[in-house]
Amino acid sequence: MQLGFVIDQRKCIGCHACTVACKMENEVPVGSFRTWVKYTEAGKFPSVRRHFTVLRCNHCDAAPCVEICPVNALHKRKDAIVDLDRDLCIGCRACMQACPYDALYLNDDRGVAEKCHFCAHRTEVGLEPACVIVCPVQAIVAGDTSDPETPISKLIREQETSRRRLEKGTKPRVWYIDALKESLVPGAAAEPSSYLWSDRAPHDQPPPVVPGFEPTPDITTVLDAPHRPEWGWHVWLYLVTKNISAGAAMVAPFLAWLGVASGFARDFIPEIVALAFLAITNVLLVHDLGRPERAWRIMFAPNTKSWLVKGAWVLTGFGLVTTAALVARWAGAPALADALRWLNLPLAVLTSGYSAFLFAQCKGRDAWQERGLFVSLVVKALVLGFAIAAVLPREADAPWLNAGRLLKIATSVFIGVTVFTHRPRKSAGETTLLLMLLAIWPLISFGVDRGAGAILLMVALVGFAAIERSWILDGQARAIS
Repeated sequence: MQLGFVIDQRKCIGCHACTVACKMENEVPVGSFRTWVKYTEAGKFPSVRRHFTVLRCNHCDAAPCVEICPVNALHKRKDAIVDLDRDLCIGCRACMQACPYDALYLNDDRGVAEKCHFCAHRTEVGLEPACVIVCPVQAIVAGDTSDPETPISKLIREQETSRRRLEKGTKPRVWYIDALKESLVPGAAAEPSSYLWSDRAPHDQPPPVVPGFEPTPDITTVLDAPHRPEWGWHVWLYLVTKNISAGAAMVAPFLAWLGVASGFARDFIPEIVALAFLAITNVLLVHDLGRPERAWRIMFAPNTKSWLVKGAWVLTGFGLVTTAALVARWAGAPALADALRWLNLPLAVLTSGYSAFLFAQCKGRDAWQERGLFVSLVVKALVLGFAIAAVLPREADAPWLNAGRLLKIATSVFIGVTVFTHRPRKSAGETTLLLMLLAIWPLISFGVDRGAGAILLMVALVGFAAIERSWILDGQARAIS
């Protein structure tokens, strides 16, 4: 049995009975939806038609939410239902970023994600989902698509149907009959500042129009369900603290060549900085979970396909090797400590860059699917690492030209990646940092003394924080459903 839905938009009258029945049947919290009705108006007065589009989880055959879930709370059943086990969920909300259909939400009371599960408690005993039973015009048809004789199979075979966001490769199991194309494509219809009968929520304001991606003329979404951004300051700050940690470890093997004075600064500061900001990174990640007490599941009951899990492995390995180098130095084994620094170098690169693979799994967020993200993250970490090195004491006769050259190379690569990476529009934070880097270019070009290094470090910290903040929030401001 392979269950699926057909939504016959020729019949739908936009009554929201499916939404109400779903909320009652599954105790969906106020402000959240497992199924909802979107209103889209097409045409110009006096020739205007209002289209009703029922939106919900698509129970994808290649569900990105299942792939990214770090603890196997989401799974694809044999009957094709994508189900969620609330007893396993840790509330990381990565599934919400991976879903191209805005089908998941966080239950704040429980601290876990929830979604349509095809009313599995009903289908398992031979009943139809609540939304199907309550629809007064039989616009929602549920059934076994693997049986050619079922009503749903006949509709799919005999009627012209469409499905949502096939370009994502998710293989959705919800088919639409006579749906307005623009109502299925995010951003294709214009969005007003307020909806029918209501103002829009503060977190649900119309996104700015991107040049080259303007909505279709005379088509407007006049009612839709709000979906709040789920990743905030924890996530963009984690990108900064993780890069500080990685950057300190990246430059550690080169401190003598850079002219940093022998002693405590050269021997201990890189590992101390790396471990301190790695600890902050871990606190941010755990504190952001809806159920932080279940964080242990990432390591001990993992979904190995998720880059949240692979990232946890990278951070753990990086932390262990960094600690070992610090202990070896303290124990009077400098040769071993130096060797561990070189061993830690590729781990530091992965610590900085693995987030590129994590965001690539967030298929619902088009703005995060960009080329060169791995290189951009690593170069940011290098800039931070060299800026940290620039404020350390140096040998009396050692010019800082080596660090100056490396800073120039690192910032040049970063600016090049930023400028030439294809993006519909640059974020405000990114533009600000580019201007700040250009303003201090003389410092980078002619070598950096410790005072100038401190300025560079502050510029990099403020600029990178602005970049990551605007990048995370901008990515979630663009429509999915």
